[in-house]
Amino acid sequence: VRWMMYWIVFALFMATETFTDLLISWFPFYYEVKMAFVIWLLSPYTRGASLLYRKFVHPTLSRKEKDIDGYILRARERGYETMVRFGKRGLNLAATAAVQAAAKSQGVLAGRLRSFSMQDLRSGPE
Repeated sequence: VRWMMYWIVFALFMATETFTDLLISWFPFYYEVKMAFVIWLLSPYTRGASLLYRKFVHPTLSRKEKDIDGYILRARERGYETMVRFGKRGLNLAATAAVQAAAKSQGVLAGRLRSFSMQDLRSGPE
């Protein structure tokens, strides 16, 4: 559980860090403070990740649980519909390519057979 709390808080930190690096990276000792924060999160003595998770993340997730479940359900339904749509589109493209390849190869085969005369066919090796 402790590692789960750490990784959730660390993921949120990494997501916010993307934007804060662009805005405030010019502050003196910014990277040192960032490294000290990560060590504080990870340390078993300070339990920073557990503190932040229990104080901020868990209450927010608990309040928004129904909304999150609804988003997950909609994403699952849309994902299934999208996979079916792309599957049908892929099968249609594969069928079209197979028909075109067969038509082209049949035309090439017929052209080669027409180039032989009956005399050429009779004089071939038996």
